[in-house]
Amino acid sequence: MKSNELYDTKRNDEIFESNIRPQILDEYVGQKEVKENLRVFIEAAKMRDESLDHVLLYGPPGLGKTTLAHIIANELGANFKTASGPSIEKSGDLAAVLSTLEPGDVLFIDEIHRLPKFIEEMLYPAMEDFELDIVVGSDSSSRSIKIDLPPFTLVGATTRAGDVSSPLRDRFGIVNKLEYYTDEELSSIVKRTSRVLDMPITDSAALELAKRSRKTPRIANRLFKRVRDFALVDGLDEINDEVTKKSLNRLKVDEYGLDRIDIEYLSTLIEKFNGGPVGVETISSAIGEEISTLEEVVEPFLMQEGFIKRTPRGRVATEKAYKHIGISDNRLF
Repeated sequence: MKSNELYDTKRNDEIFESNIRPQILDEYVGQKEVKENLRVFIEAAKMRDESLDHVLLYGPPGLGKTTLAHIIANELGANFKTASGPSIEKSGDLAAVLSTLEPGDVLFIDEIHRLPKFIEEMLYPAMEDFELDIVVGSDSSSRSIKIDLPPFTLVGATTRAGDVSSPLRDRFGIVNKLEYYTDEELSSIVKRTSRVLDMPITDSAALELAKRSRKTPRIANRLFKRVRDFALVDGLDEINDEVTKKSLNRLKVDEYGLDRIDIEYLSTLIEKFNGGPVGVETISSAIGEEISTLEEVVEPFLMQEGFIKRTPRGRVATEKAYKHIGISDNRLF
């Protein structure tokens, strides 16, 4: 696929997500404890007429961290500005982002664990004292400039909480972990998406789609989009059980929500490496997928559902994985 085609695909996905994204806490499904605590903290900050404490959101991809950051800004009645950890490479990049902030703004930094160490250290006084110290010039002519910043709220998001340094983590007053969703919660999200996009879906079809969505709203919405395509081409004005199951089967998403990569992962682990233990680097080479994809997307769900175990010696397939792949397991568990 050409670069401009990749850009168009990514842009279309962003537009799709922004169209279906809830705007306030009352519209946000799931994460009940996180949502209710945030409601209290936001209301208290508004009553004090102060900026909200900095917020760190962490958890697997697709659970709604970016959506929640948007909602925080909306609930505060604040401007929302965004950046990503990998894009802030120089002190000037950070200064450019922070210098545009107005009092009370919400700054969202995605993949905050990927900030360079020296950028992270520059961020400390900005978060604590709303000051930015930058060095201009070079060698003997260099000098330090202090820039006063307006009070703002930093919302950081990460899928790898363990990679966020302790000094940075400690500067967040509010730290929340987002959990996987239940089938019922995902079904509610699917039905809300169907209303927003004006494509009705039956309750049973919504639940079937939810069960195959890996407990993740982003995947549920993406699968809804594809099932909608099949329904439209079939001339249907409502998504039913039959077209949902047919569509998901054609997309090779099974009843557990495992897709082609998951099945290839489990098959390789069992058939090539006798069920493990084997390192993720070896599995990555065997199936041609990035290690980061396996660690951040594939393995968390497989472990959550009991298909694999992570041991000090490597990944090990469980009895459930053998049964799902359809291979008899002669090992003792």
